[in-house]
Amino acid sequence: MKKIISLAVASTLTCGITFAKEIKVGAVMPMSGPIAQYGQVCYLGLELANKLQPTLKNGDTIKIVLADNKGDKVETATATTRLISSDNVVAILGALTSTNTAQTIAIAEKKKVPVIASVATNDKLTAKREYANRVCFTDSFQGEVVANYAISQGYKTAVVVVDQAQVYSLGLAKAFEHAFKAKGGKILEKIKVTSGDKDFKAVVSQIKQLNPDFMFLPLYHPEASMIARQSKQLGVNKPMFSGDGVANQTFIDLGGDAVEGYMFTDFFDYTNPPSKTSADFVAFHEKETGKKEVNSFTALGADTYNILIDAMNRCEDPTDSVCINQKIKETKNFDGVSGMISIDKEGNSTRSAVIKEVKDGKMVYKATVNP
Repeated sequence: MKKIISLAVASTLTCGITFAKEIKVGAVMPMSGPIAQYGQVCYLGLELANKLQPTLKNGDTIKIVLADNKGDKVETATATTRLISSDNVVAILGALTSTNTAQTIAIAEKKKVPVIASVATNDKLTAKREYANRVCFTDSFQGEVVANYAISQGYKTAVVVVDQAQVYSLGLAKAFEHAFKAKGGKILEKIKVTSGDKDFKAVVSQIKQLNPDFMFLPLYHPEASMIARQSKQLGVNKPMFSGDGVANQTFIDLGGDAVEGYMFTDFFDYTNPPSKTSADFVAFHEKETGKKEVNSFTALGADTYNILIDAMNRCEDPTDSVCINQKIKETKNFDGVSGMISIDKEGNSTRSAVIKEVKDGKMVYKATVNP
């Protein structure tokens, strides 16, 4: 009898050990190409969050499978398909820009694989997409934040410089224009540029002639920094404001003293962690990287991972993608690295924004704006 009991106990232990398994989670990020620095800092957040929480509460191990989309829409489609078909991931984190994330969502939707976007802010991203989610704010919220700030500063007229090749830029410009006009502001001109342009002297000359109170540039950092430099060269000294597309040190390095005083919206400021969870992550980041400064994209990358793990832990079967997606959309008041996050049934998050200003070559916190 003792031998039978011992065998039963041994069998139970063996089954318990066998039950713990490895679950794969996909990450689509631009680790090379023109926007690689965004992808690299965002992926760092996933890595650090995975180090802090490598297993589920049932003992299953989480493995992140990274696919480099090189910032390209076709590469994004290939990467997403491979992660789902070959790697059998239960969810995908990424793919950074709104255009590429929309591509990932379109493919994942057909396979009922949930996607959590870190910084894809386009309003239409989650529309009519059951498996689309995000932890960042939307362009409409971001645009309203900028418009409110401009009006509060007494700026009554604005020129908008929009990148016609970027969905992000078009969406943010539209949101700002709507909010600014609604509050009594006037758009003197909307000037179109294209990603990769380097000579903006004609654009700056036009702005100089229009003489606005304020310039809104919903651009990524290469174009925004060049416009700032060429504005200074041509004697245009107007307040400039962008969205999160310039929220990185490279923007300051490229712009030099021409971006001094430049303002922009962001998701997070490491000098003002909103909770103990956030402060602990900032400390862990410094321990692992040797750097005190935590990029906001790193914080949001961590939040995509942590919210996914929280959702998986609430599923009886943590490999059930349908359940995972449902639990993501039931996320309420989640204590994230970047702040408190709730996700609605449409997959959109309710969260705060911060305003920053470039001072002495650094990104300096100005204010937090709540929804």
